[in-house]
Amino acid sequence: MNRIVVLAADEDDGLGAAIRAAVGGAGQVLRPTYRTVDELRGLLPDADIVVGDWSGALPLGATEATLAGRLKLIQQPGAGVNFIDLAAWAAVGVPVANTPGANAASVAEWAVVAAASLSRSMPWAHTEVSEGRWPQETILAKGCRDLGELRVGIVGFGAVGRRCAALFAAFGCEVAYTARTRHQTATARYLPMDDLLPVADVLVVAVPLTTQTHGLLAAAELSMLPAGALVVNVARGHVVDESALVAALRSGAIAGAALDVFASEPLRSDSPLRTLDTVLLSPHVAGGSSTARQQIYAMTAENVARVCAGDRPRWTL
Repeated sequence: MNRIVVLAADEDDGLGAAIRAAVGGAGQVLRPTYRTVDELRGLLPDADIVVGDWSGALPLGATEATLAGRLKLIQQPGAGVNFIDLAAWAAVGVPVANTPGANAASVAEWAVVAAASLSRSMPWAHTEVSEGRWPQETILAKGCRDLGELRVGIVGFGAVGRRCAALFAAFGCEVAYTARTRHQTATARYLPMDDLLPVADVLVVAVPLTTQTHGLLAAAELSMLPAGALVVNVARGHVVDESALVAALRSGAIAGAALDVFASEPLRSDSPLRTLDTVLLSPHVAGGSSTARQQIYAMTAENVARVCAGDRPRWTL
């Protein structure tokens, strides 16, 4: 029987239930009780399959790779694998897979809704009304704009970026993108980064976190955006320099930001982002719709079952 260690918290047991149903009697699902790194390392030597953690609390790095002598698969329940040392696991011959595209629609919808909310100053208006004020006239001075009149620039054109392009275009937005690889069949216009930033009234960041994208958007890049631009980050916190973003927001160079990800998660209690009424904050749940979760669970369970049956896993990186 395969020992399947599920590191994701999975409080409603949706992921665990999907895996158990898929593997039947071919696998036993185990979970760390205390969710410590030491406990994780104690489970690895006897594990056949590891389902990764989506919080980052239990990373799978080079030290962990030396402990997993019988491991046949690391399956990440989601797209991001920045808490897994791919090179270290490749060196010991363990494949790593994710669930590409499973939550792309969910993340893209969040990005569009967030951009629309910022363009109409809805988070600010909500706070004003909830605190007893009625800003029917004062909100007009904030320059509320229809989403459809804004030019959208998308950084990264994977599944999320492509879905964002389609949804923004449906609102009437002019959409352009930049990416490491130019997509010949894309309906959105391709632009190099330096050409994209000056025409992006809304900048959507949707690239994976790698050594190349860490700090990709810092002060110099943010300064290239048009006056009053909006920044929507559904990638990872470290892709955008938070200090530079705060400075641009405070100066008014950037009109607003919608952030689902942060350099430190949970967001620090002393983060200046908490003090800005032009920022929409979200606890890394853009891809967490019930539909997206079910797709992630299904793809994870399918791959785990394949390996339990002796077949090669899908979606390896």
